[in-house]
Parts: sequence; structure tokens; C-alpha cells
Amino acid sequence: MGKLYCILGKSGVGKDTLFKQIMKTTDLNIQPIIPYTTRPKRSNEQEGVQYHFVNDQELAELEKQNKVIEKRQYDTVFGVWSYFTVDTGLDFKNNYLFITTLEAIEKLANWYGPENIVIIYLEISDRVRLERAINRENTQESPNYSEVCRRYLADEIDFSEDKLSVYANLYRINAEQSLEQCVRSFVNIMSQVENRK
Repeated sequence: MGKLYCILGKSGVGKDTLFKQIMKTTDLNIQPIIPYTTRPKRSNEQEGVQYHFVNDQELAELEKQNKVIEKRQYDTVFGVWSYFTVDTGLDFKNNYLFITTLEAIEKLANWYGPENIVIIYLEISDRVRLERAINRENTQESPNYSEVCRRYLADEIDFSEDKLSVYANLYRINAEQSLEQCVRSFVNIMSQVENRK
């Protein structure tokens, strides 16, 4: 039986970068889960790669079909954006990889079973995280630094140690090490999980 490996962490820790590198590592037998959002696509994003980009009407239709596992809404400087997970019928014959948030974990565990969820928390220093977030925003056609600041401050609350400490199935990766070392850390975690079966 496979597991759903959930990568999470504060904005700017390198979740997307690690996700992409893991997916390039073909011998891991792991399949991607792509989340959904109503926020506008960034200039460097592609439909079905980082997210499935939908509008509010499409979200409402998925909710009516009882396919939305969890949904988070953020009041941004551009208005309310929804991020959500859609049930795609995971059979757990394989391992799956997903970028999500701590607040979504409980609903994912209720939907798929807590025994099928493995949490991978990426952590870096606040200084490096803020530098990365600003550098990423610099690549946008219309950088919005107030949104960077909003995300930064919200993450301090969303990923407090009190909230993290309640999850026994949480593994940590120091994302200040090289990308190759982060992938090795992830593979080591997969081995530990496999050995516990």
C-alpha cells in the first residue's frame, strides 16, 4: 500500500522546487496530486502543473458533486482566493506527492485515513525565507510586495510550533541544505515509512 506524502511549509521554503525534483526522480514510484485554486495564474505557471486554475462557478460545481475534500480561503489584496483539494479517487497502490497546508491535513486524514498520510515539513530561517519570497516576487510581471508581507505574517501563525507538535507523523527537512540533500532526506523518510509497515 502507498502513502500520500504531503509537503508543507511556510511561503518561500522551496516546496515547489523540491516537489519538481522529486517528480524527476523516476525510481521513487510516486505520482503527483495537483491542487486547485481560484487565484489568477502567475506568469511562470502552467495549468495542471502547479495548480488547476478554476473560477468560482467551477468550484461551486465541484462542491455540489461532493468532490471537494478541503477548501481554504484567503482574503488577499486582490480579493478572496480559494485553494482546495479535489478527490481524484486515490487507490493507494502507489505513493502520491502533494503540496498542501497544515490546516488541510486533518480533512485529508479524515477523507483518506490518517494511516495513509505522511507530513513532510520544510523549514528554513526567517531571513532566507523572506529573501526567497521577495526574489520570487521580483520575477512577476507586476510584483506585489504587500501580498508577500501578508503571506509571511500569516505563515507565522499557521505554522506555529504548537500547531505542528500535535502531528506524530510529521517529518522535518532542513530546506537550507542543497536540493540534492533535500531529495535524499525525502527518500530516507520514505524508507522509514516503508520499514514501519
